[in-house]
Amino acid sequence: MTERGRSALTREAALLTLGPSQVRWEDGALTITIEEGDTRLFIPWQRRVAGRVRVIPEALNRAAFALDAREQHIWHCLAPRARIEVEMEAPALSWQGKAYLDHNRGAEPLEAGFRTWHWSRAHLTQGALVCYEGERGDGSLFASALRFDRHGVPEPVELPPIAHLPRSRWRIARRTRSDIGVARVRRTWEDTPFYARSELASRFLGEEVVAVQESLDLERFSSGLVQFMLPYRMPRRRG
Repeated sequence: MTERGRSALTREAALLTLGPSQVRWEDGALTITIEEGDTRLFIPWQRRVAGRVRVIPEALNRAAFALDAREQHIWHCLAPRARIEVEMEAPALSWQGKAYLDHNRGAEPLEAGFRTWHWSRAHLTQGALVCYEGERGDGSLFASALRFDRHGVPEPVELPPIAHLPRSRWRIARRTRSDIGVARVRRTWEDTPFYARSELASRFLGEEVVAVQESLDLERFSSGLVQFMLPYRMPRRRG
């Protein structure tokens, strides 16, 4: 999570290099090699963060989806179900578990196209379910629910009812979807002035699930105060 200049970037068909870190597609898995430093408020030095993460898809999806009418913003859920292997050198820890892989790309900054969004996904007994909704920059709303089968093929399904969640510590409005319109925050992993990511207990398509949920407030992100604060949490390097 370091902002770097153009000279620090190398991109090839199966490789992305950002400074000393790399993302490489090899042997059917996405391998992320990390060589970074953490950032803590009011502490002038960084601790080393180094290791390797492998994301192994259980299914791949080839379909991408436009989030706006002009197709300025594209969302692609590459692997609705995957496994993850984490082997960190600093700090020394390792674990394995369930995973998910997607990406967004666009022709303009996110804050130019959106005001807010809420996203959640959960593994099902067969496949996975992803809910995505929000408000675009022009005030129009979007919302969808996609079920991915065990082969990664997406199918639109009816949106479950809205389940409101308590605001984050930074007062970010959060919500998700659930069969009965009720979900519970089990823990919050990321809590920032403009973004929150949480683990939920929820219910999708008749199944009790553990879901991952995120809420993003891009009007907050664009504010002068947050822009002033960002370099203290996300350092900037020339090379």
